[in-house]
Amino acid sequence: MEYKKIGNHYVVRIDPGEEILAKITGLCREENIRVGSAVGLGAVNRVTVGLFDTEKKVYRKKEFAGPMEITSLVGNISTKDGETYLHFHITVCDEEMKVRGGHLNEAWVSATAEIMITALEGTIERRMSEQIGLNLYQF
Repeated sequence: MEYKKIGNHYVVRIDPGEEILAKITGLCREENIRVGSAVGLGAVNRVTVGLFDTEKKVYRKKEFAGPMEITSLVGNISTKDGETYLHFHITVCDEEMKVRGGHLNEAWVSATAEIMITALEGTIERRMSEQIGLNLYQF
């Protein structure tokens, strides 16, 4: 991974064999990004996505493998217990142009991923909502 900071923006390139969320987490720690947003695109060969079951309050996960284009990667950055907390969603298309997506658990880059991160001042902390079953923003 390489990146360039321009004002409060980070232009990021993630390289083949690297996992997207791990690299973004590392960048946030290195640059002390506590709150922000991200968008991106690229190519992956393995991705695990989830769908939150609101009745059972658990994520159902599914892994996809093979050549895929990231058609959309969006997410936000916050903290939970003072540590970096990423909440990202992804859509990818396969060789047949079938689109799949959901909550991003992991994505392994096959060619490149180009991500733009906007860092904001301050911190937004998350806390588990027992009622909903998710880590929600606390204001």
